[in-house]
Amino acid sequence: MSATVFTAEEAKKANIELITEEAKGRQAVHDVVVAMRANRRRGTASTKTKADVALSGAKPWRQKGTGRARAGYKSSPVWVGGGVAFGPHPRDYSKKTPKKVKVLAFRKALSERILAGDVLVTDAFVVAEPKTKKFLALVAETAKDARKTLVIGNGFDENTFLAARNVRTAQLVRALDVNTEQLLAFDKIIVTKEALTTISERLA
Repeated sequence: MSATVFTAEEAKKANIELITEEAKGRQAVHDVVVAMRANRRRGTASTKTKADVALSGAKPWRQKGTGRARAGYKSSPVWVGGGVAFGPHPRDYSKKTPKKVKVLAFRKALSERILAGDVLVTDAFVVAEPKTKKFLALVAETAKDARKTLVIGNGFDENTFLAARNVRTAQLVRALDVNTEQLLAFDKIIVTKEALTTISERLA
């Protein structure tokens, strides 16, 4: 399967407006990637404070006369088995990002990859048999010398999906679902011509 480098001139023909200014959109990319990673955090870590630990509230020994330090309860954080001071509790890490910022970040990330020559265009991406070996050979043939490859298409048949599902160095993603973080995480990006049309419509 042959693939060609997607250039800025071809992007213009495909109605994909590139961002050529270095500073424009950089902050948007940062904000969107940080928000996406924060939204994946579950925030379920939880510890017990001295009030939550199931221990007796009785005073361990009398206040004076023992030669030991004063102690009021066994659930004190300074004791083994006691509560945790300032430990984590369930919380929401999610961040909201405006739609315009998301679009700007996506356009900026795509522009950087196109201008760097990392985007390859092919007519179609299809694996004839559901074999991982076949998929890896196709990826190696299309995107030479790439350690990690992202393949973008409008959709993939069952054989292609099954062949790719256990490969950690490559990922299949639909043009409607691809995001800014994915555009930045791979060495090479393979895009089908149909997917380019969809991406153009997303940025319109």
